[in-house]
Amino acid sequence: MSAGTFTPNPGAAPVSRMILAQTALETRMLLRNGEQLLLTVIIPSLLLVLFSAVDIIDVGPGKSVDFLAPGILALAVMSTAFTGQAIATGFDRRYGVLKRLGASPLPRWALMAAKTLSVLVTEVLQIALLTVIAFALGWSPHGNPLSVALLILLGTAAFSGLGLLMAGTLKAEATLAAANLVFLLLLVGGGVIVPLEKFPGAVQSALGLLPISALSDGLREVLQHGAALPWGDAAILAAWAVLGLGAAARWFRWE
Repeated sequence: MSAGTFTPNPGAAPVSRMILAQTALETRMLLRNGEQLLLTVIIPSLLLVLFSAVDIIDVGPGKSVDFLAPGILALAVMSTAFTGQAIATGFDRRYGVLKRLGASPLPRWALMAAKTLSVLVTEVLQIALLTVIAFALGWSPHGNPLSVALLILLGTAAFSGLGLLMAGTLKAEATLAAANLVFLLLLVGGGVIVPLEKFPGAVQSALGLLPISALSDGLREVLQHGAALPWGDAAILAAWAVLGLGAAARWFRWE
């Protein structure tokens, strides 16, 4: 046996491979978490079935599911990109997971990229499930799928920035309480299941500037009414994405 046959060759794996491995890990952890599954899968599915089958709220002419399905898709994006990510990242920070990963060969920006990819993977699964349920309830979507995809990507960026900002500045327990409270408030006042037209004029205008309202209305314009890309809603989401991601990059604390 010649010398050097088994000479070690230490070194970090390529960044792309590290990102994919971390993405897979983040996705498995998310899907194994019962609370996260409740937020990301069970609650949106139950709301879609309940409010489509029972006329609890007047959503205007047409089938209830045609109004509700786009709003529930927006809720699913928020539950994963904002609520779920804020809580998971907040506790990773509290227990020192982020600090240890930040000292590993995986760059910090790559860790955040992996978390974002994990969110996107989870959203694909959510949207697939909710779409199947909506079709079973008689949903008849319209519009350009590319417009839908762009709105979802902008919404994901907006909610991810806000979730990371919360997780990186508040204590884990405060993040848990605040993220769930925001989820409930935006569920009621974000145009998800209750049309914004039901609110007073001044309140309606303010609520229309929220990212959940912009995403709900934008998806509804495309999927229910067959409109082209709603630029106003897209602009609101883009503004929230820039503000949220910029603030998170500026004030996120790893310890």
